[in-house]
Amino acid sequence: MLKIADLPRTQKYKSIAVMTSGGDAPGMNAAIRAVTRFGLSLGLDIYGVTKGYSGLLEGEIHQLNASSVANIIQRGGTILKTDRCLPFHKKSVRQEAANILTRKGIDALIVIGGDGSFTGAHLMEQETGFPTIGIPGTIDNDISGTEDTIGFDTAVNTAIDAIDRIRDTASSHDRIFLVEVMGRSSGFIATQVGIGGGAETIIVPEKKLTIAEVCKTIERGQKRGKSSSIIVMAEGKKPGLSYRLAADLTKRGYSPKVCILGHTQRGGVPTAHDRLLASVLGASAVSYLLAGKSDCMVGIQKSEVVAVPFKHVVTTRKALPAELLKVATTLST
Repeated sequence: MLKIADLPRTQKYKSIAVMTSGGDAPGMNAAIRAVTRFGLSLGLDIYGVTKGYSGLLEGEIHQLNASSVANIIQRGGTILKTDRCLPFHKKSVRQEAANILTRKGIDALIVIGGDGSFTGAHLMEQETGFPTIGIPGTIDNDISGTEDTIGFDTAVNTAIDAIDRIRDTASSHDRIFLVEVMGRSSGFIATQVGIGGGAETIIVPEKKLTIAEVCKTIERGQKRGKSSSIIVMAEGKKPGLSYRLAADLTKRGYSPKVCILGHTQRGGVPTAHDRLLASVLGASAVSYLLAGKSDCMVGIQKSEVVAVPFKHVVTTRKALPAELLKVATTLST
């Protein structure tokens, strides 16, 4: 059960804005809903920023009420839309963003997104003093300072559902399937999907495997009488990894099939876990702002909501637990 801190209110904020930034993640709408309704219950005016930092710079800021967020908790994506804003890398642009919020009478900003979005929020507060706080929303679960992120559970379950279906075909045709999941520089999705889906091999950016090592895992299964194999792999930074591996396996006499799950992992109905996580973090973000906490992210550590300084979040890399990979290797033997 997630534990929420009971914080005293020290700030006389009258209005707070909320936005989603970067890649979308299932559960973002639940977080928007929580920020809005929890804030309204405390007498705040709540504003929604459309299309992330890009929309902020264009003044796309609209007041939200309880009806604005009705019937969205079950929807994937984000009703506020999202974007990646390159101009926000400039100090002058961040200053103008703070000016826009101030002119609108907004006292603080809640950003739902990943480390790139948090970097922008952190720099804006450092440079202008405008209070910001982050809610981790990314399917990759690669944000330092929190054990969980909004959208990760849904993405994992979406991928496992696909693997369960793929395994039926793999078994029926005695085939090897290479299933590529998201994760450019992080193997959290691949590892949990591989373990949950019973994969013979898991390939992640954090641990390089040679083609010879991959072949050994296939041969190990064949010696036990297995006629099919599932290999789960993170997409990596360079596109086409699964096809390059398929070509290498083909040269060694195998006939692998490639299945790239791609953006299907981003969409769909958020799981109950992601809805709860988003709701708790959304309400907590409002509480922490009113308690005078900013320039930080609300995250989860040991089932408790904590505030983690943005400086730590954006400068520290979250490590993939080695014990998870050990479990995956042991269970596949």
